[in-house]
Amino acid sequence: MRKGILLMVLILALVAGGCANKAQTGAAGGALGGAAIGALLSGNKVQGAAIGAGVGMLLGYIVGNEWDKSDSQKLNHTLENQPSGQTSSWKNPDTGRYYAATPEPAYTGADNRMYRDVYIETTDADGKPQKVKAKAYRNPDGTWQMVQ
Repeated sequence: MRKGILLMVLILALVAGGCANKAQTGAAGGALGGAAIGALLSGNKVQGAAIGAGVGMLLGYIVGNEWDKSDSQKLNHTLENQPSGQTSSWKNPDTGRYYAATPEPAYTGADNRMYRDVYIETTDADGKPQKVKAKAYRNPDGTWQMVQ
């Protein structure tokens, strides 16, 4: 029974590792590592794994979220300052991923917000390119909020 619960916690952590952003991926990795360490160090393996997974998930999310903030800041700078049709590129020093963002002309939406569409290209860990077209609107404070 205990091994079954521990196995379920580990499987959930692995499945969560396929999530879209770095914060979620960090949380999944942290949960997996925390569960393993908690099970090894605790007298009650299941309880130790559960506590370790929770602490590891929180720490992994915090670290992953910081990486997301770095890339978000670069993309925000691109949307705010890059002329339409010109590509801005950067490499995330923590993940080694390369990014290229090409914004399109700004326009006003039905809600009177300023919008920009942007093409984002990135490479995954295997070097395979991924392309996404996203939309962002400009907040009153000058930051950009992704909407898709």
